[in-house]
Amino acid sequence: MAAEAGPRPQVDTSRPHPARVYDWLLGGKDNYPVDREVAKRLPAEAKDAARQNRAFMHRAVAWLAQQGADQFLDIGTGIPTEPNLHQVVQSVRPAARIVYTDNDPIVLRHAEALLVSGPAGSTDYIQSDVRAPGTILEHARAVLDFDRPVVLSLIALLHFVTDDQDPYGIVRTLVDALPSGSHLVMSHAASDIVPELSDRTVREYAKGGIRLAFRTRAEFGRFFDGLELLDPGVVPLPEWYRGDEAPEPEMSGIYAAVARVA
Repeated sequence: MAAEAGPRPQVDTSRPHPARVYDWLLGGKDNYPVDREVAKRLPAEAKDAARQNRAFMHRAVAWLAQQGADQFLDIGTGIPTEPNLHQVVQSVRPAARIVYTDNDPIVLRHAEALLVSGPAGSTDYIQSDVRAPGTILEHARAVLDFDRPVVLSLIALLHFVTDDQDPYGIVRTLVDALPSGSHLVMSHAASDIVPELSDRTVREYAKGGIRLAFRTRAEFGRFFDGLELLDPGVVPLPEWYRGDEAPEPEMSGIYAAVARVA
């Protein structure tokens, strides 16, 4: 399926955007001086965190696809970086359907890379913000079958939603729309693993006008209230894996978890 028709919104190059900062941290080139200014002020560990996030996403969605999952709603997609989620999933489930969502207009400009589905499956893209979960769900229902399990992916996203923006209510709205057997995949920056690094990161993003809300392990765990946390539970990114191939041990200031909707 194609991205939504209509005039493409303008990219604001005067203000940094998390998707473009993240792109720079991953070694991408789809960013602007204002994004690089923020990224270069971040602790050196920020590049490791971006890499760890991508690796966790790959492990989690590949494992879920191996368990039979074939429908994915990925919010906060970011600028395409191969392999994209649909490439990982469709290598296991060729007929899988994926809906991508992001609020940065530059991601829409690159949506064609996200829409190159295998012939048996399909991908779609909507420009929207996680703070408008109803809009996202309305679009997703036109592509995904919500009578069957759906994997909801929120990778390194909710720490950009501050408490006054009701992050727990947003996730609850999204999860409540999922049928039994669905899964929630999340990663989230921690405030309590290496506090001095998290404090510095929050300050540097704030200089660029980007508000952050890093959270403790317990606060992150609240997103999974009422769900069945899968082993190994809430852990730092490199410690989340299923199967025999464990990632190399390394420090990470980001939590990850996967849970099942009963």
